[in-house]
Amino acid sequence: MTVDDSGSGTEAQGRAEPPPPSASRERGDDPRPADNGEDPLALRLEQLILGAERRYTPFQAARSASVTVELATRFWRAMGFADVGQAKAFTEADVLALRRLAGLVEAGLLSEAMAVQVARSTGQTTARLAEWQIDSFLEGLTEPPELGMTRTEVTYPIVELLLPELEEFLVYVWRRQLAASAGRVLQAADDEEMVDRRLAVAFADLVGFTRLTRRMEEEELGELVEAFETTAADLVAARGGRLIKTLGDEVLYAADDAGTAAEIALRLIETMANDETMPELRVGMAFGTVTTRMGDVFGTTVNLASRLTSIAPRDAVLVDTAFAEELIRTGDAPASEAAVAEAAAAAEKEGEEPPTYRFGLQPMWQRPVRGLGVVEPWLLTRRDNP
Repeated sequence: MTVDDSGSGTEAQGRAEPPPPSASRERGDDPRPADNGEDPLALRLEQLILGAERRYTPFQAARSASVTVELATRFWRAMGFADVGQAKAFTEADVLALRRLAGLVEAGLLSEAMAVQVARSTGQTTARLAEWQIDSFLEGLTEPPELGMTRTEVTYPIVELLLPELEEFLVYVWRRQLAASAGRVLQAADDEEMVDRRLAVAFADLVGFTRLTRRMEEEELGELVEAFETTAADLVAARGGRLIKTLGDEVLYAADDAGTAAEIALRLIETMANDETMPELRVGMAFGTVTTRMGDVFGTTVNLASRLTSIAPRDAVLVDTAFAEELIRTGDAPASEAAVAEAAAAAEKEGEEPPTYRFGLQPMWQRPVRGLGVVEPWLLTRRDNP
């Protein structure tokens, strides 16, 4: 991939060196702190984190990476970075990242559209992580220990100590998650199922959250949301589900089988009910084909789970017919109480133990659901076996 001196497509030969400082100053693109008003300490912190100083304008970075400015801009925007005009805002690491992404495209390992998607998914995920670490983690660690010290003066040495450790931990967790995700995909029956898979999808929603926002102080509300998200994330992970995303008063998770999703839902209800500081919870679940993109899930199954959540009673779990049928098929729930009696009688006749079931299912009223037609929810409960 090449770029001409105007950024419009003529080939550039070899790797371009940045212009001398004098030439940069003549064009007015040398963003020194004295010129743009940036805090020198903030610039030092940025340089510490990035591991290099600002050296390239967008055009210079693109040319050094042997890509077009247009493609470089697509990558940067996909990663969530704002346009910077002709300011010197990019480092050697930025050039290397561009070169790597472009190299994957040139080698045929990724299409250009897929490379942009990789940039976007990585940018969105790490942006949220970075915001959390700065807002919560570093904020708590950088309280000035002595009067007269500024937060910035304390932040620099703390970041200097934490940065390599956090970087290694991030790579470790990413590799672990990548291995787990790859294992799930490889178990798919065919290529289509790798993208459009049959999953159990669930929404867990705090009841009356809007009213709480009007009564609680912001700090209290933040603590409640954090406690809810932490509880939900721990339960989902421990039971073998996958937390897709959190939405403040709601979490979305998925599981490969209905039994796992059902166990998580009931444990969420039970755990929240035992915590007097928490509002009531309701859960809606559906089972079926789900499209996965960038770590998120889409499709009719997801929409149905969301609708079921909105009509679920307090401290209760509603599932759709497909979910109920899957629990019955796998032996996690009986088809009916009559079926339980028949199975118990047959087992007694043969001198065997009667079958046991983890869950109970109670058909609820049929009702129209906007955009999905008439659905028949089932109330999911934990079954007490004799």
